[in-house]
Amino acid sequence: MTDPISISPSVSFTNGTTKVRGACPHDCPDTCALLTTVENGVAIKVQGNPDHHQTGGVLCTKVSRYTERSYHPERILQPLKRVGPKGSGQFEPVSWDNALDEIAARLQAITQRDPQAIAPYSYAGTMGLVQSESMAARFFNKLGASLLDRTICSAAGGEGLTQTLGRKAGMKVQFFAEAKLIIIWGSNSIASNLHFWRYVQEAKRQGAKIICIDPRKTETAEKCHEHIALQPGTDAALALGIMHELIVHDWLDHAYLESHTIGWPLLRERALLWNPERVAQVCGVSVEQVRSLARDYGQCFVDGQPAAIRLNYGMQRVRGGGNATRAVACLPALTGAWRHRGGGMLLSSSGMFPVNQAALQRPELRAGRQLRTLNMVTIGDDLLKSSSTTFGPKIEALIVYNSNPVAVAPESGKVVQGFAREDLFTVVLEHFQTDTADYADFILPATTQLEHWDVHSAYGHTDVLLNRPAIAPVGQARPNTAIFRGLAARMGFTEPCFADDDETLCRAAFSHPDGERINFNELLDKGFATLPGPDAPFAEGRFLTPSGKCEFFSERLAAQGLDGLPDHVPNYEAAGSSASYPLAMISPPARNFLNSTFVNVKSLRDIEGEPLLEISAQDAAARGIVTGSVVKVFNQRGTYRCKARVSDRARVGVVHGLGIWWRKFGLDGTNVNELTSQHLTDLGRGPVFYDCLVEVQLDAAPAL
Repeated sequence: MTDPISISPSVSFTNGTTKVRGACPHDCPDTCALLTTVENGVAIKVQGNPDHHQTGGVLCTKVSRYTERSYHPERILQPLKRVGPKGSGQFEPVSWDNALDEIAARLQAITQRDPQAIAPYSYAGTMGLVQSESMAARFFNKLGASLLDRTICSAAGGEGLTQTLGRKAGMKVQFFAEAKLIIIWGSNSIASNLHFWRYVQEAKRQGAKIICIDPRKTETAEKCHEHIALQPGTDAALALGIMHELIVHDWLDHAYLESHTIGWPLLRERALLWNPERVAQVCGVSVEQVRSLARDYGQCFVDGQPAAIRLNYGMQRVRGGGNATRAVACLPALTGAWRHRGGGMLLSSSGMFPVNQAALQRPELRAGRQLRTLNMVTIGDDLLKSSSTTFGPKIEALIVYNSNPVAVAPESGKVVQGFAREDLFTVVLEHFQTDTADYADFILPATTQLEHWDVHSAYGHTDVLLNRPAIAPVGQARPNTAIFRGLAARMGFTEPCFADDDETLCRAAFSHPDGERINFNELLDKGFATLPGPDAPFAEGRFLTPSGKCEFFSERLAAQGLDGLPDHVPNYEAAGSSASYPLAMISPPARNFLNSTFVNVKSLRDIEGEPLLEISAQDAAARGIVTGSVVKVFNQRGTYRCKARVSDRARVGVVHGLGIWWRKFGLDGTNVNELTSQHLTDLGRGPVFYDCLVEVQLDAAPAL
């Protein structure tokens, strides 16, 4: 049985030189428009599309080297079957027919016992709507496999926004250039939101004050007028302290509060409990920093000037991350900052896109079956569970695509133990032999962004982007969609939706019964299209909450037995709570990687150097550590060895395990997630990567 490899009937690859419009697929708020120069069928250059205002012809270092990734000498270009022990990385080539036939046979045997013993595992290896969750979702829905709660990045913050504003929405990013105060909260924008930083620079030139709130003195913090280095997990306390000062000094837009909010008397009562002295003690900052921050924010209201908050996901990766997001999201309503198009806040714009998920994923294929849901954060524990009445069937098969869980999932010692099970059948769709691929029974070569169709929404701006394939698939690589079509055929799935080609799927993403919400012809012509909508989305209220107002108090949360008001929820592992593990550890991304992507691109790895732990001079001196020392970082979950860098980027009592390096590049074949926990956030069931206590010791043992 041979499967067609064509991506779309309208694609042809010709000789000569051409430029093809595309979109960056990676997990970044910028979602850049690309131009790929192709000569005689070979991509020779990837650059930003200058016609796209948000991209402005500029790409980050990582994506500007995308051809290096697509033509990487270690790229997997044919199906591979395991021939050695799990984790040994020993494989032999097989044909597509043999690989798909055997995979389908294994899945069919498990399905006869219980299809929920099969689980998908995927996330944002591509942010494309087609290559992430279209044909794959159809396949798993028809199969009756376990569902996956995809929460590993942004779930707590997203739920916090939804409970407060009604959806993941906010101010338009370009209008940050008009703000007179910009608070960058939990974001290293220079490294992870480069195009937003252009607007910050423009505002700065016009006299705006820029404040960074982050436990780490990042590259961004260094370029701001002020840096507030609070303790990890104390952001809600700081937001409540700002509210306290706004109330005490009456820096409040009473008309906005009256017309467009709900629960103000209750929130006012709670905020008045958080005076600057209490906030300073909890957050580990000075009383004057709390007062000054609130004064700067309140003065914008007094002067009638826009104040803007750029919130990012770093601050919500702790136990109270959902509540912290709610608290910060309340602030613009107190001062009426939403009245200005250059005021308000932005965490994510993804809820503004009218994506037709049902058309892509076809949930009706489940045929009314009630399927269990596994949380991707707890995959380590779940892979080690036996069948039970509460858990359901033991996981017998795992199909991994667009993710590298052995490297990125928390408490990775358990994740590795689960993936190493000889009775677990694992299929991995990949470009490279990642840490996860090492444990696969089959590795199936997937296409990169230059080789397939896709369509992209964004979470840092409001443009839809189309990605056209610039080159034919390299080697025997196939798009995710083609791989799942092939499996569906072998499983006997005959529904017409499994025959949809990729261009049809791109069109379905924004199709609705009453017509297209995005003009697909505009996407074909330009490569991008801007969502319609007001410049200041909440100037007149019109929140998408049940009340239509900014909900300081959430009846929906109260109905679940949760606190209806935002509050400071202390970390599971709060600083100072353990004598054995006195240091708080956060694990921010290394600047030249994106999650675990690009780690194997040598030019980027050479820039990054090696896995490092940043530690303050005071904490290092107390332990006899100097820059270059091999250190042992450990807690009750595991041990991680790496080099230390004594740095003023780290505040006293907090260390930074820069990630996410592949485990195979670590001194002992581990990475920082050996230490993180599988606890979940207060809202959204997300991970708590930055809620982690450790101890650090000098370790002179040789690297393995």
